[in-house]
Amino acid sequence: MAVPKYKVSKSRSAKRKAANMKLEAPTLSVCSKCGNLILPHRVCPKCGYYKGEQIIKVEEK
Repeated sequence: MAVPKYKVSKSRSAKRKAANMKLEAPTLSVCSKCGNLILPHRVCPKCGYYKGEQIIKVEEK
């Protein structure tokens, strides 16, 4: 029966667990005002709107 001779450290076990984790691309939603792809539940950096209300004023260049 295999029994560890010494305690496995937190960092060693975390490295082993991290190797099996899969990274996923973040889900993007479409801004209802300008159609820009943004992270969900965030203010649109292009137009400054969130849920149909203007939160920040964005200066156009």
